[in-house]
Amino acid sequence: MTDRQIESERIGGPRNALPEPDGTELVGRSLGLRGALNARDLGGYRTADGRAVRGGAVLRSDGLNHLTADDLGPLGALGLRRVVDLRSAEEVREAGPDRLPEGVILHHAPLWAVDFDIHLTLRTALADRSARKQRALLGDGRAAAMMTGLYRWFVTDAGARESFAALLRLLAAPDGVPLLFHCSAGKDRTGWAAALVLTALGVDRETVLADYLLTNERSAPAVARVLEELGSRGLMREPELLLPVFRADRGYLDAAFAEVEAGWSGFDAFWREGLGLDDEVSDGLRANLLDGPAV
Repeated sequence: MTDRQIESERIGGPRNALPEPDGTELVGRSLGLRGALNARDLGGYRTADGRAVRGGAVLRSDGLNHLTADDLGPLGALGLRRVVDLRSAEEVREAGPDRLPEGVILHHAPLWAVDFDIHLTLRTALADRSARKQRALLGDGRAAAMMTGLYRWFVTDAGARESFAALLRLLAAPDGVPLLFHCSAGKDRTGWAAALVLTALGVDRETVLADYLLTNERSAPAVARVLEELGSRGLMREPELLLPVFRADRGYLDAAFAEVEAGWSGFDAFWREGLGLDDEVSDGLRANLLDGPAV
C-alpha cells in the first residue's frame, strides 16, 4: 500500500458525526489506554433518523492482555459490565488473558477460521527467514487475498455468524451495557462487529467505513515499530509484505458487505436469516445504544 493510499484512508471526520458543545466531533474517542492503543468509543455517530450513538455504552478495542496497572483505573471508571473477547483459545494462551477491573464479566466468543488463520500465517512467515518463502506466502497479493477471504468468511460461515450474533444479543440485553468487545488487533473481527452494530443502528455505510479505517491512525505507530523490528532483527527482508495483514483496508469491509448482499436480499434479511436475530434484539440495541428521539 502506498503512502498516498494510506493518507486517503485517514478520517477527516464523518459528515454525520455528533458535535460536542465546543464544536469538536465526538467520534472515535480514544480510551487513553497505554496497553491498548486502539481502544475507543463508538459513541457520537448519527443515525439516519437523527439520533446519535450513546457515548460510553459500546466500546471497541485491541487485546486487553497488555493493559498496564495504570490502565485498570480509567477502564474501571467507565462502569463496564461486560467484555467480549473474540480471540481464539490459542491466541489467549499465547498472548495472555485479558486484564480487567474487578467486577467485569468476561465472555469468550472465539472466532477462528481454519482456511484464513492469520495468526498461523504470521507465525509461519516468521519461523522461516527465507525471503523467497515469505514472498511465496505473502507476496503478489496473497496476503490481501487471505484478508479478503477472512472477511467473506465472517458472513458465510454459520459458526462465525453465531459468534457475532451472540455479541449483538449481549449488547441488546437490559443489563448488557456498557460493553467492550475486542480481538487481538481490534481491526478485523472487531471491525466487522463494529460495522454490524453501527449498521443495525442506522449509521450510513461511509461513516461505518470511516470508523473501521480509524484503526490505521491509531495503530500506525505500533505497526511501524513492528515492521522496523522485523527488519532490524533479520526476521524478514521485506517486512512490508505484512502491511495487508496489519492495516485495515476498504476492500476488506466491502467484501463482507458484498457477501451480505450476495447471500441475502439486504441487511435486514441478513439480520433475521443470517444472524438469527429478531426485532426484540433490534429494539434492545436502540434502547441501549441510542440517545434522543427520532426526528
